[in-house]
Amino acid sequence: MPSSIVPQDQDGQELFNAISSFFNTFGIGKLLRRCNAQKEKGIPVLNIFKYKLCNVFSGRSMYMQQKTGSFREAFSKNTFYRFLNNPKTNWLRFTTLLSRKVADTIEPLTGDDRINAFVVDDSLFERTSCKKTELGSRVFDHVSMKYRKGYRLMTLGWTDGNTFLPVNSSLLASSKESNLIGPVGCHDGRSLAAKRRKLAQMKGTDVMIELLKTAQSAGHHADYVLFDTWFSSPAQLIAVKNLGLDSIAMIKKSSRIYYEYNGEQLSISKIFGICKKRRGRSKYLLSVDVKVGKDSLYLHEAGSSRRRDHPDLRETLADRGVFQDLQVLSPVGYGMSQPVL
Repeated sequence: MPSSIVPQDQDGQELFNAISSFFNTFGIGKLLRRCNAQKEKGIPVLNIFKYKLCNVFSGRSMYMQQKTGSFREAFSKNTFYRFLNNPKTNWLRFTTLLSRKVADTIEPLTGDDRINAFVVDDSLFERTSCKKTELGSRVFDHVSMKYRKGYRLMTLGWTDGNTFLPVNSSLLASSKESNLIGPVGCHDGRSLAAKRRKLAQMKGTDVMIELLKTAQSAGHHADYVLFDTWFSSPAQLIAVKNLGLDSIAMIKKSSRIYYEYNGEQLSISKIFGICKKRRGRSKYLLSVDVKVGKDSLYLHEAGSSRRRDHPDLRETLADRGVFQDLQVLSPVGYGMSQPVL
């Protein structure tokens, strides 16, 4: 059974035609030029990029093609790797612009009442060795609860509750010198390479805001930002609101973070303890409004009675009956096993 939805022909011609059609539909050549992916002479950039994508979707590599004698392209290995390693190519901008074009194609196919959202998450990008990999680090894996070699991969996506599109991403290294394993290069601070390396050593919460700003500057539109507990501090919620976006997240259960409830500064556990819970068949034990920040930003907190009662993302975004009552609050929230924002 094929593992991909792309054509599975033996000679690759059908796959090449499908990729060429995608390039023509979304103007990939123009996007590459806007992102400084250009060549002064020789083989066109589009030809090299098409070859790279064909290899990705067919599970092939230039190395094995050259080793088996099946490599028949008009460019050399050096030309191919110079294209991939060009420090002037802004791939973050490229994926952001491309995802916006795809989103603009999808949005007219859905109703006007469809709710769109950005989704932010980070995952482990593990490497077996980092001694010669620039900014390779010891990073903490929240799944195994151990330090691993590699990076954290911060990814921003766009969804309408049914379709998910990756927008942009950033590899995050450790900002502590004691956790750095690989070498640290020196680059001109005005260059794209220096900016990406600076971004890689920023705090994850700051990188999230930078990725959202990049998406908005490219023309992406969304109603909400979805993220997990790790990002849901009061300062982060206010920063997201300053971008004109509301947040949906499970908040941190911490005794050091306080929210204003009935004129008092209380922790989440205290608020949950003093409020009267809903019983019986109710999906939510508690639903209250609190304030955070100097400007009294209103938050809506909800606690689910059972984990299995929590609907999935698609139902959450599509359920207009839920959001109609919460649109006066910003940001609004939807909960699982503990209060959320």
